[in-house]
Amino acid sequence: MKNTSYHNFFMNFANKTKLDIILALKEKPLSVNEISEKINEEQSKVSHNLKALKTCHILDMERKGKKRIYSLNKETALAILNIVEKHVKKNCPFRCEKCKKK
Repeated sequence: MKNTSYHNFFMNFANKTKLDIILALKEKPLSVNEISEKINEEQSKVSHNLKALKTCHILDMERKGKKRIYSLNKETALAILNIVEKHVKKNCPFRCEKCKKK
């Protein structure tokens, strides 16, 4: 059970669209349409991925009138992104062939 939960959690970060959504929300909370514009994806695709991210509690959602505003789970997802950013800055630039190509 534990391995499956870990796998499901990290698959959210491994999926390009979901990661784009997560990184867009790192800056500030956004609506579905704002996320769609920011990551240049169709609203239906973004909505589908938001549902999965919310189910896994990577995102929080708040209603403001008719809009749903999404934000990162500050306690866990934002903390993980900060750790990954530290790791990347320290260990990844120009240390591997994939990083050199980007």
